[in-house]
Amino acid sequence: LSQVAADEGILHASGSGLPPVTKDYCIIYNSKWTSLPKSLDNATFRTLENLTSTVLCSSSEVPSGIMKDKAVVVMRGNCTFLEKARIAQSLGAKMLLIASKSRLSSISDNKTDFEDVTLPIALIRYNDIVDMQLTLGNEVNVTLYSPPLPEFDYSMVVIFLIAVSTVALGGYWSGVAELENLKAIASPGERETRRKKEENVTFTPVTVILFVAICCVMLVLLYFFYKWLVYVIISVFCLASAMSLYNCLAALVGEIPFGQCRITCCNKTIEVRLIFLAVFCIAAAVVWAVFRNEDRWAWILQDILGVAFCLNFIKTLKMPNFKSCVILLGLLLLYDVFFVFITPFITKNGASIMVEVAAGPFGNSEKLPVVIRVPRLEHSASTLCDLPFSLLGFGDIIVPGLLVAYCRRFDVQTSSSSVYYVSCTIAYAVGMVLTFVVLALMKMGQPALLYLVPCTLITSSLVAWRRKEMKKFWKGSSYQV
Repeated sequence: LSQVAADEGILHASGSGLPPVTKDYCIIYNSKWTSLPKSLDNATFRTLENLTSTVLCSSSEVPSGIMKDKAVVVMRGNCTFLEKARIAQSLGAKMLLIASKSRLSSISDNKTDFEDVTLPIALIRYNDIVDMQLTLGNEVNVTLYSPPLPEFDYSMVVIFLIAVSTVALGGYWSGVAELENLKAIASPGERETRRKKEENVTFTPVTVILFVAICCVMLVLLYFFYKWLVYVIISVFCLASAMSLYNCLAALVGEIPFGQCRITCCNKTIEVRLIFLAVFCIAAAVVWAVFRNEDRWAWILQDILGVAFCLNFIKTLKMPNFKSCVILLGLLLLYDVFFVFITPFITKNGASIMVEVAAGPFGNSEKLPVVIRVPRLEHSASTLCDLPFSLLGFGDIIVPGLLVAYCRRFDVQTSSSSVYYVSCTIAYAVGMVLTFVVLALMKMGQPALLYLVPCTLITSSLVAWRRKEMKKFWKGSSYQV
């Protein structure tokens, strides 16, 4: 997600109650101006004086002596940060916090003219000051510190397990459906019916190119019209995830030999348990939609709905051959790299379109529900400021998952003992590990397809070449269109 071009730190606030209630908030500071301790052990607490009714561009704006030996918070105004700091320091303040109602930005005024300014200066969200008063009361003690960024966050392990399990299960489910199709085709009439049904869910090279083009157009539209389209995406996600969750759970319920009583309506019969299942799935999607911004637990429901969506997508959409897989994964790899790495040279603010849309452009608080989210387990300033969750896009699961599903169906068609499926799943896992390693080394978000696509495509090709089945694997077996 978006990175702030400044140093991130933590404001640790403590209330006056017994036992004292504490809470941490994000701050932005300039390490060239201020050196903050790395832990609370060496931090000095100051009493917070809330002066957000002023911008402190003049010493006459505040009563004499009110800042003495205190941490002061004022509003962002027309004067520079250092001008505010010089005034606060002259009035005896020991710490200056500047509250901002807009997105936090870097602190980068000219320091050469203000060498005499020595007190710590930090930028904080105005909403956090309001929350501080509501949570901790009017008498609050605060301190600043900046813990080192952890090399690795264990939430990545959870993301890894979710992603690999979803891809493996989706591929296996697609293989089961393929086996059932092969067993069901017994007569020419039924074979033709099956073929017509399958064509509606099969990606041909032409539809692959059309699909990628639609993705590009949709991403650009989201960048310019995010404020309105985000709610369209949320509505579509609720509908699609509810249907996907129903399909996934219905496949499990169908294996249970109990509760099969039926009711008849309009000359059609349906099992009662499936009616209750449909109500449950709709309710799950509605609950998420209502409480989607509740960070404490809504991410669990979003991940469940997201996994169901990915599973149903992988199982339903079928690649006809390896050729279509190469076209799809190759084009989406270029799509991912272009919108992450190339678009910063095109946009006015120098940010990539992909990053802006993922973070919510122009400070929009609504986020697109197209990611698996897991709360970060390691405490750091980034957790509070911008990245409270580790994220993995649905596309990083679905796109390689379609190749894994094709490998599984090819195994079923050729009775090859799951060698393609297992090797491609392992390659996906290796690609995920490689993504996390690069993420840890570069300290910035990565387009996962840049690593997943080569791993899965190269591995599948090597297996087909080693087994001398490349021609058959390339052209497909039973999905010729």
